[in-house]
Amino acid sequence: MGIVNIDEDLHDQVRKASAVGCRSINAQAAFWIKIGMLCEMNPTQSFNDIVSRELRAAGVDAQALRAVSI
Repeated sequence: MGIVNIDEDLHDQVRKASAVGCRSINAQAAFWIKIGMLCEMNPTQSFNDIVSRELRAAGVDAQALRAVSI
């Protein structure tokens, strides 16, 4: 683990996005870094395809989520 220096404006955007995603600022930054890296490594896949693949790999059952009404 280490310290990453980022622009203040980007840090502000990470802070705002973390509140929406119910993540810590560090978790939001890590999410963006991971997904960004996966997008670069898989340029023919969409963001949604990549996130869906990662959720399936983690054992998330999207069918069960669809049964939940909001």
